Amino acid sequence: MEQFVEFMGNFGPLGLAIHSFLDAIIFPIPAFFTQVSLSMLNPNNAIWLATLGFFACLLGTPIGYLIGKVFGTGILTRFVKPELTNKATNYFKEKGSIAILIGAFTPIPFKVFTILSGVMKYPLWQLMAYAAIGRATKFYVVGVLFYLFDRAAATMVDSVSLYIFITVVPVIVIFLLVRKWLRKRKERKALALQQGNEQEAEM
Repeated sequence: MEQFVEFMGNFGPLGLAIHSFLDAIIFPIPAFFTQVSLSMLNPNNAIWLATLGFFACLLGTPIGYLIGKVFGTGILTRFVKPELTNKATNYFKEKGSIAILIGAFTPIPFKVFTILSGVMKYPLWQLMAYAAIGRATKFYVVGVLFYLFDRAAATMVDSVSLYIFITVVPVIVIFLLVRKWLRKRKERKALALQQGNEQEAEM
């Protein structure tokens, strides 16, 4: 992994863009490592690097989705560890939106979620929306830390990312659950009203 990160770092921002793009499709090493490595070399460019990595990741997301939609589970079983695939699949079966959002923050390779979204025919626009939220947070936290604290940010990145995960993610998850509950409540009311109208019409 260190050799690969060093290799990509030789290409500078272009290396990060390529790594981020592949990270959303099929590559097993997160682009986080290349971003940190390049940000340490030039902290003044950290925000630009975060922006580049973020958009490259978004460009790769629909391709990972298409791979999952066309080729199915065979891709996952070949390139991703079974325990990671099973974990992500269980998330998806329970709550797709929350699974993608959490996946954007966790160490689980994000390609698992892009490919799974295609396999399970999850709406692409929702995948892009939740990927944008999670990946933007992850990339820009690193970028802002290096921009503000220079190379000292290298010791802060992991702990700050953890704090964001245990604070921001639960808030968003609660919001999604409440929205889903309100939507179901509205549907039940509409159904009850429809049934009431049908009974009145029969009378």
